[in-house]
Amino acid sequence: MIAGDSRRRRVVIGAALAVSVVLVALVAWTAVRSAQSGPAGAVDQDVAGPVVLVPGYGGGTAALDVLALQLRAVGRSVTVVGSVGDGTGDLREQASVLGGVVDELLASSGAPSVDVIGYSAGGVVVRWWAQENGGAAQARRIVTLGSPHHGTSAASLANAVFGAGCPEACQQLRPDSDLLTRLNSTDETPPGPQWTAIWSESDDVVTPPSSGSLEGATDVALQQVCPGVVVEHGDLPRDPVVTALVLEAFGSGTPPATDGSDCARLQAAGAALDP
Repeated sequence: MIAGDSRRRRVVIGAALAVSVVLVALVAWTAVRSAQSGPAGAVDQDVAGPVVLVPGYGGGTAALDVLALQLRAVGRSVTVVGSVGDGTGDLREQASVLGGVVDELLASSGAPSVDVIGYSAGGVVVRWWAQENGGAAQARRIVTLGSPHHGTSAASLANAVFGAGCPEACQQLRPDSDLLTRLNSTDETPPGPQWTAIWSESDDVVTPPSSGSLEGATDVALQQVCPGVVVEHGDLPRDPVVTALVLEAFGSGTPPATDGSDCARLQAAGAALDP
C-alpha cells in the first residue's frame, strides 16, 4: 500500500511538473509574439491614408478652406467634417459624426488609417473620438490646432453670464467640465496614432493659450519656433508655419523637434503652398 501511494505521488508530481513546463513555454511564446507584433492597437505609420479636418465651435468650415487646399496641393485626399446642427451642441455627438465619416472613408478608400486635424474645439472632438469611440485604432497621425484641451476661461465667462443659456458645447469647454475631466483623467494621448499639438501664445480665444498643450504629444508653441510671432486663434489654420508643421507631422517619420532655428525654413515651406 505504501509503495502504491508513493507511485501515485510520483505520477501526480510528474504531471504537475509537465503542466508547469507547458505553461512556462506558452507564456514565453506569447511574450515573443507580442513583442514581434508591436503594441496592441498600433497603427501602421508607413502608410498615409485620407486626411480628415474637424472644425471648431460653431461648425463653420470656411476657416479650414486654405489648409484643405494646401493639403490637396501636395496630393492628399481631404475631407472636411460637417457639423451637427449649428455646431454648438454636444461634442460627443460631433465625435460620433466624425466616427461615421472615418468609417466611410476607410471602407471606400481601402486605406488602413486616416490622418486627422482638429481645429479649436474640433481637437477636443477628435480626442473624444480617439479615446471613447475607438478612433485611436483608426488614426495614424492626429494634429490639434489651438484646441482648449484643458478648457478656456472664455467658456467659463459665458457660463457665468448666460447660465443655462450657454450652449452645451460651451459648457463642455469649461476647464472643470465633466467631459474634459474625463478626457484628462487618463492618458491624454491614447496609443495608436502619433499626436502633435500646435498652439499659439497669442491665442485670443483659448485662454490661457497653454490649454492647447497636450501631454504625450509633440507639443509645439508657435513662438517656440518663431519667437515674437503673433498668430491669433482665427489665423492658425492659415498660417504658413502651421501648414509646414502639419505637413511634417503627417510625414512618414517621427515629427522633428523644432526650435528658433527652424522658423525661416518652415515659413518658406508653408508660403510655397499658398493657394
